[in-house]
Formats: sequence, structure tokens, C-alpha cells
Amino acid sequence: MNELDSQPDPCGFLAACDVIDSDHDAVVTRARGLVGGTVEETAKKCFEFVRDSIQHSGDARRGPVTCRASDVLKHGIGYCYAKSHLLCALLRANQIPAGLCYQRLSVDGDGAPFCLHGLNAVHLPGHGWYRIDARGNKRGVHAMFHPPREQLAFRPMITGESELPGIWSTPHPKVKRCLLSHDDWNELARDLPDVDSNERITRG
Repeated sequence: MNELDSQPDPCGFLAACDVIDSDHDAVVTRARGLVGGTVEETAKKCFEFVRDSIQHSGDARRGPVTCRASDVLKHGIGYCYAKSHLLCALLRANQIPAGLCYQRLSVDGDGAPFCLHGLNAVHLPGHGWYRIDARGNKRGVHAMFHPPREQLAFRPMITGESELPGIWSTPHPKVKRCLLSHDDWNELARDLPDVDSNERITRG
């Protein structure tokens, strides 16, 4: 089941912004091509498109570093945060409320250093807010769309890992700043955004 700690008004999660540019012509065109017979089918098609057709920068080991949803679509690549920006934009372009969620995870899986991981929440009829993770599947990572059951790429498991509270309507400022300040994918891999484990987070 969904583990979100809040259920914000979905009406606040439809607007475009500078990063979630759901009004960009290319994003709108792609979104229209992913429309299904129901809201849930459309959301699943958008999710699977981003998960399977947009490469993860770390897996592909190439750039460019992307941030804005339309740039992720144009270049076909992005880190988890950037892929979540595109998925959010595609959903909003199809008038489906969508937001951003974050986890704090160990980079190597065994403690420090830690970094943020970006994923999404989508508001579905009959289910409410439901988290999905379009990071991209690989060995050991198998994220799926099976509402109401969550099947995310990762789960916080060890001390220092956590779920950041709430759903964000716009990207976390540390994520945005990090993506926009690096041109090289490998350089960004060594400077992934993080928050202090005790830092109180305010939703965007």
C-alpha cells in the first residue's frame, strides 16, 4: 500500500513550471501519444515510457546532464531526478495530477555517503496518491505499476536511509541546483544531492 504521509489536494499538482514544462510542445505531443482508455491506463503508459525508453545516466554512463522535462525527452537520458521530472510533465500534460517524491539512500548500499533518489506520485481515481519509480529497471531493480500495490526501485533499509515526507509540486531545490550546476554525468555522480538525516524538509 501507499506509504505517503500526506494526501494533498491534487488540484495543486497540474501546473507547469520551469522544470516540469508540461506545456512544452514536444512534451504535449508525446503525452497525447501515450493516452490510454482510462486515466490509470494513461498513467501506466507514461510510466513505462519513461522507465523503459529514457536511459538512466548512471547506467548508460553518458551525458548530457538533463533537468528540464523537455530536455530529458529531447536527449532520451537523465538521472532519476530528471526522469521523474519528465514523467511528472507527461502526466500533467494529460491532466493527471502528479508530483515528486524523494528517498534518502546509501550510494553504495552499506552506509555513507548518502544521496537523494527521485521518484513520483500520481493521483489515480479510486486509489488516491500512488508512488511510482521510473528510474529504469536493471538487475536487482524491478519497479512496476500495480496500483494499489507499490513496487518501487528501492526501499530505505539501513540507518541513515529514509523517506522524505510529502509530495512536492516542484523539484527539491538541492536537486535542481545540482543538476543545473554540472555538465558532466560522471562529475555529477560524485556530487549527488543529499540532505542531512535530521534536516526537516518542507514540501515544495
